[in-house]
Formats: sequence, C-alpha cells, structure tokens
Amino acid sequence: MRVVKEAEERRNEILDVAEELFGTKGFDNTSTNDILEKVGIARGTLYYHFKSKEDILDGVIERITGQLMAAASQVVSQEEVPILERLTKAILALDVDTSIGHEIMNQVHKPQNALMHQKMQEQLLSGITPIITRLLEEGIEQGIFHTDYPMEAVEMILLYANTVFDELLEQSPERKERRMEAFVCNVERLLGAEPGILRKAIMEIFEKQA
Repeated sequence: MRVVKEAEERRNEILDVAEELFGTKGFDNTSTNDILEKVGIARGTLYYHFKSKEDILDGVIERITGQLMAAASQVVSQEEVPILERLTKAILALDVDTSIGHEIMNQVHKPQNALMHQKMQEQLLSGITPIITRLLEEGIEQGIFHTDYPMEAVEMILLYANTVFDELLEQSPERKERRMEAFVCNVERLLGAEPGILRKAIMEIFEKQA
C-alpha cells in the first residue's frame, strides 16, 4: 500500500536519513540511491524536494544551523546567569557535538565544498548576530560594555573571527596564539570594556574549540 505523507514530513524524513548516512558513510560514499532505498521512495519524489545530493546537504546544513541558533538563543535568555558566562556558553553552543554533525562539518570544510562552507558561515553569522547583540545590549545596560553600535560591533567581531580563525586557514601555532591575544585585546577596546574582563570568556572558547 502506497504511503502518502505531507510534503514537510517527507522532506524531513529525507533529511533525517541523509544526515544519518552522511554521518556513517560519509558524503562522498553516500549515493542518492542509498537515500532512496532507506527512505523507501521513488526518485521522482526525492527530486520533488531536492535537486541533487548537494542540495540535500544544503538542507541538512540549514537544519543543523537552525538547531544551533536555537541552542545559543536559549543560553542567552537565561538572565540569571552572568553575562560573560552566557557569552562563552552561547558561542560554544554553536559547536556541532555529534558524530553526524562532525561528519557534516568535515564535508563543509573540504576545499572542494568551499561554496557550502560559505553558505553555512553566512547562515551562522546572520543567525547569531542578533542573538549576541541582545547579550551585548544587556551588558551595556549593566555598564560592562560601552558602545553606541552594538550590532555593528558584533558583526565586525564575528566576521573577523570567522575569517582569521577559520579551519581552512593555515597558520603556525605561534601566529594563531598571537592573533588570539590580539583578538581579546581589540574586542575589549571595540566594546569599551575594562581591559582583561573578556580574557577568560574568550580564551575558554578558543581552548574548547581547539
């Protein structure tokens, strides 16, 4: 008997299977036939929702990004937690901490997948900027930060960090260490914060993402 499902439900079912297969077999070793067989649908049904395997990967990335944004937003909303602690936790919430998630990220960081990498970076930046800006505005109210341009400051910080500390950028440990020290110093200046106040929060992020 043919099972008819709502479009959104079917799309998510395809993404669930693709995410699992990409995580266990790898993106390159997973074929559209593998996905078709596991979902139990015709090729036409797959192409109704996705144009290609790369399009499916884009869908997986978009869904993962949404989940990361939700996790970061939840951290920021916990107003009983000190701002600097929430800042660290919100950034760390953007780390994909599952085997499947790591496989997806490995695919994204391959040089041949530069466009997918760019797409994910753009999605993360557009999603996380308003979340961190909320936290920064709260810090301004408490006198921790002093800037008239909180959103623009967040954009500048995130764009720089995603460029200079991107995994695709090759740099010596010494060069990276110097850039980390400079990053802390300049972020504090940009946000009008007391020197040294952000060091623990930022360095903890670097250490856990190393």
